[in-house]
Amino acid sequence: MVKCSAITGGIFSRHDIKNHDESSARLYAACAGVPDGIPIIEPEIAKEEDLLRVHTRSHVQMIREFSSHGGLHFIDQSTYVKGESFEVASFAAGAAINAVHRSIDGEHSFALVRPPGHHAEPDRAMGFCLFNNAAIAAAEALDRVDRVAIIDWDLHHGNGTQKIFNRDDRVLYCSIHQGNIYPHTGWVDEIGMGKGKGYTINAPLRPGSTIADYRFVFERAFVPALEKFRPDAVIVSAGQDALSDDPKSGMLLFPGDFSTLTRMMQDATDHPLALVLEGGYGPSHGDAIAAIFSALKGSFDLLEPEGEPHRTTQEIVAALNKLTT
Repeated sequence: MVKCSAITGGIFSRHDIKNHDESSARLYAACAGVPDGIPIIEPEIAKEEDLLRVHTRSHVQMIREFSSHGGLHFIDQSTYVKGESFEVASFAAGAAINAVHRSIDGEHSFALVRPPGHHAEPDRAMGFCLFNNAAIAAAEALDRVDRVAIIDWDLHHGNGTQKIFNRDDRVLYCSIHQGNIYPHTGWVDEIGMGKGKGYTINAPLRPGSTIADYRFVFERAFVPALEKFRPDAVIVSAGQDALSDDPKSGMLLFPGDFSTLTRMMQDATDHPLALVLEGGYGPSHGDAIAAIFSALKGSFDLLEPEGEPHRTTQEIVAALNKLTT
């Protein structure tokens, strides 16, 4: 059995606004799903040079500058910086780095962190995200391995991660998300550019999609892409805001469905997974985290799917197969 760990700590409560969607309360709810017996690893802070692997120097300096002033600063209507935000976001990136190193060394590891990261672009903070944790971890991993895959199952498209690796053939980025919602990117024809052409795969699904739709995309698009790419490390941008009870969701996933997605990733690669928390705001988020760990520990068998994927999902997969072959 492959070992599992969780990386989290009290530092992540210091970037906080009560009653904001992205508050420390949602991380507490997620961490409640970590099963007994899972080692909890204290996070380590990322160095500035780690952040600069994917972000511009001016962006890093801007977040530091806003934090140094104290008080509360809104970068956009939903993304804020407070006095300790630079430090907290650096710890989030450091936890993601630790998770990917642990996975390369043979251990499933879940960085349960905040603020999330996948919307953060090289020179822009947005969508609650200050630094792109998963992208920083992938860039760090490329010092040790040749190819990294990032699977993003958050409700929203990871525009920042896509932009960072858009021209890089060493990183395969696969995102399944609800189409035509924030940040209004992640369309089927966004497949990368230059050397990176064909290494971005986006599946923007219609509202009301179920695990039958997600599983169809994974089986017919993501898993074949992983098998062809043969990554040396796999990072999951693990946002569970596609749950049916999540206030942001138009999808119909349930906690156990995240066991299915996790198990499919395990079966598609020989490598342990590094997971990095993204979104997730609903009451069953902790149950979804527990379901993910159930699969990581090997105590979940892949079940036969119930229901059929929507016709639009089948059309998306057919289009993806034409674009990426």
